[in-house]
Parts: sequence; structure tokens; C-alpha cells
Amino acid sequence: METTAPATRRTLVLASRSPARLGLLRQAGLVPEVIVSGVDEDALTADSPGALARLLAEAKAEAVAARPEAAGALVVGCDSVLDLDGRALGKPGGPEEATARWKAMRGRSGVLRTGHCVIDTVSGRRVSATASTTVRFGEPSDGEIAAYVASGEPLHVAGAFTLDGRSAPFVEGVDGDPGNVIGLSLPTLRRLLAELDVRITDLWG
Repeated sequence: METTAPATRRTLVLASRSPARLGLLRQAGLVPEVIVSGVDEDALTADSPGALARLLAEAKAEAVAARPEAAGALVVGCDSVLDLDGRALGKPGGPEEATARWKAMRGRSGVLRTGHCVIDTVSGRRVSATASTTVRFGEPSDGEIAAYVASGEPLHVAGAFTLDGRSAPFVEGVDGDPGNVIGLSLPTLRRLLAELDVRITDLWG
């Protein structure tokens, strides 16, 4: 009786240095390699926060997909911005900006928008999408904000906050995919892979 050999598992490459994104993929059973894109994020602009997040994700994926070490891989690029009153807020420029942002965000809601782009370096096909999650912020005191900013964490994350760190107690809740707020929407990634005729289960380690 003739049997069919199992398909060789494709290599998944994450075009990001984000430990949060890497952690989300690993928790989902994936074993990505990491290649940092080196894209100058400040050089790119778009008409809306959602469009900017998607543009940045595409730029990161394209930069890594063009490298010889990514040959044959599925390359995933992601980038997140906080949409607050139609303004795209990425990583704050310093402690003063982080403090001002938190004072502006507390007691309000914003939308965390994460762009996703997947490029199949074998076929050259690419797909992209932006996932959005509403974030309801609590009302930390000035002292709590000062302590949080002093920790250094908000200087390294989009919107100056994260759900998987010290700012978690200052977030009352989210409406939508919480993983998207951390940095990557796994349901969105699954749908994009399916558009490339790749089942996410075939990428499990």
C-alpha cells in the first residue's frame, strides 16, 4: 500500500525583535526564527493609525523576506500603534512623553491597531491585515504613573503600555483579541496563513 510522506514543515520567521510577539507564537506551538528588519519606523507615514500599522508591518516583512537567510520561509511582520483620538501613538520618545500620554489616556479608551503581513518567499505571495482591539484604561494616580514611567517599561512599547507587564493593573479591560494588544493577533495570523494555503497547525513544532 502506497503511503504519502508527510510534508516538510515550513520555516516561520518573525521580522521583529519583540519578545512579547515571540512569546505569543511559542505559546501557540510555533517555533519561529527571529530576524530583525532594521526598518526606520519614523520614516514611514500614513493617513490613519490603522494604515500606518499595516504599512510598518509590510515594510518589516518585505525587508526580511529579501534577505538570503529567509529564503524558503514564511515571513511574518507586525507593528502596533495606539489610536487615540485618531492619532497614532507608537513608543514614546522619553519619560516626559510617556507621563503625558498616561495622563491623557487614564479613564478613557483607545484602540490598539496591529498590522500583520505574511510573505511566502517561495511563491512570492503576500497578504496583510490590521487587527483592532479597544482598550479601556483605568485611572492610575500621578504617583502610580510616575512609578511606572520610572520602571522604563513604557518607553519600549507602543502606546506606552502593555497587557503582559507592569501596566496591566492600569487597564480595566479590552474589547477584542487581547493578544493583539500584546503585539500579535493569532486569529488574524491564522487567517492570513490560510490565504496562502498554509494551515497554522502544520507549523506546530
